[in-house]
Amino acid sequence: MKSIKNKLVIAAALVALLFVGCNAEEETTTVVKSDVLDFSGAYTQQDQMGRPAINTVFVNSGSKDNFNTTVPSAMGSSFQSAFQSKLLALNAGYTTNLLGLDAQTFTTVLATDVLNVSTTAPTTFYDGTNVLTGRALADDVIDVELILIFGGPNATQNPGLTSDNVSSNDKAFLASFPYLASPW
Repeated sequence: MKSIKNKLVIAAALVALLFVGCNAEEETTTVVKSDVLDFSGAYTQQDQMGRPAINTVFVNSGSKDNFNTTVPSAMGSSFQSAFQSKLLALNAGYTTNLLGLDAQTFTTVLATDVLNVSTTAPTTFYDGTNVLTGRALADDVIDVELILIFGGPNATQNPGLTSDNVSSNDKAFLASFPYLASPW
């Protein structure tokens, strides 16, 4: 009985707040939809993510805001050494990866968190031949990143760490725009 009484008191308080917040005499504002975008004013970058999971794995929690607001041209010099330390902490046996990149070169690439795009090669994160020429929806980006971090020069080292074992999207992608599967 006490539980029902408490619920009624909370419901009454919420209803009271609703009426207190409304004033019938307030002026009504009409919102007009405009096809013209207004880009005037000052904007501040809050977040970026060119490559999934890179920020999550390689940027320490105290540096996330700084990383998210650093322009790509300054990211390498600002974060490469921290990325290299994290890479070697994750994989102390790292020498080179499938791309032939040593730790310094690889973390320089990772620290500049942009998605490269090629106009002359297939759009893919990695397809066995083309590397970082874009990103197709079906690309298994996390597996590629795990292979590059843990797989060594032949992608065969640390086999238990080179896949997240999620082989496809939970629903098929559409064949036409917007291409993304409908949400569950």
